[in-house]
Amino acid sequence: MDTTTPTARAHEVTAPGSGTHLHFLNHLASVKVAASGERSMSVVQFEATRGLGAPLHRHEHEDELFVVLDGELRFFLDDDVLPGPTGSVAYLAAARPHTFQVVSRTATFLNVTASRTQVPRFDEMVAALGVPTDAAVQPEPQAIDPGHVAEVCAAHGITVLGPPPGPLEDA
Repeated sequence: MDTTTPTARAHEVTAPGSGTHLHFLNHLASVKVAASGERSMSVVQFEATRGLGAPLHRHEHEDELFVVLDGELRFFLDDDVLPGPTGSVAYLAAARPHTFQVVSRTATFLNVTASRTQVPRFDEMVAALGVPTDAAVQPEPQAIDPGHVAEVCAAHGITVLGPPPGPLEDA
């Protein structure tokens, strides 16, 4: 019989403006809580501009929770297109195809990933594709290599299934 006491997970409070900042696919990502070790979730805050969207994808082992702090997103879930205005919360189940797009001028949102089967790796994928920065500011737009994005995603349990949503009409 094992008589060892399980290691308690440390509590963590992340102050506003803090975290590990990354220029990630033409927007700012700030890892607020990394899922390293035995944590069952990660939290990444994104600040993005109009039109930004993820490629159509599915997470093989992670559920996602989006919390829209400011601005508006549009979620593409199965055959549905659903609005995500400020204050919205969207739950996206593991293994289900989905994507999203920023429809407001800018948006700030939290992405929480959690898994019942393994330590989430979403924050590791963000770090692998991101470029560390000390300043929490938007990066200058650069060309994105979709093949490289798909390869890095696959290495972190995310299957890219198609392109991001198309360009938005001028507001």
